[in-house]
Amino acid sequence: MSRRTRLNIFLEPQHAKQLRVLAATKGVSQSGVIGTALASFLSPDGMDRREAAIAKRLDRLQHLFERIERDQTILTETLALFIRLYLSTTTPIGSGQQDAARAQGRARFADFIDQLARHLQKGGSLVKQVDAEIFPDAGRFYRLDDLPKDQDGDDADGGTPTFTEGPRP
Repeated sequence: MSRRTRLNIFLEPQHAKQLRVLAATKGVSQSGVIGTALASFLSPDGMDRREAAIAKRLDRLQHLFERIERDQTILTETLALFIRLYLSTTTPIGSGQQDAARAQGRARFADFIDQLARHLQKGGSLVKQVDAEIFPDAGRFYRLDDLPKDQDGDDADGGTPTFTEGPRP
């Protein structure tokens, strides 16, 4: 018979309730649930599993932060290039036309905000759209060796191979 040590512990009321429910559900004593949990927590395998879970979460967070950094870089460069282009191509406005230019600017900005709101409500992302255009899915294109060949080994139509979107044959 194993000798066990009696301990008096204090639990938060919510934890004590969860312990009672779990013990009743499993059909074991509360001491049994605590003993199993403590053994799992103190076992070397338990530590390795926790470390692996934490490492996996950290890897996911690192990937997320890298993506955010990339998106932020794209947005910053886009804004900088737009500002440079705008400042180099826009002519100064005469003093007599400034009121009309301000009114037109306010109207254009309101249109921009409306367009942005519609785009965000749809769940679209310009960054993802640009990323998809820069790095298209390779599965959308035919490979040269997928094109039908005639008896001479040339393309079946005798012409230049064409690359079109669509499923592979």
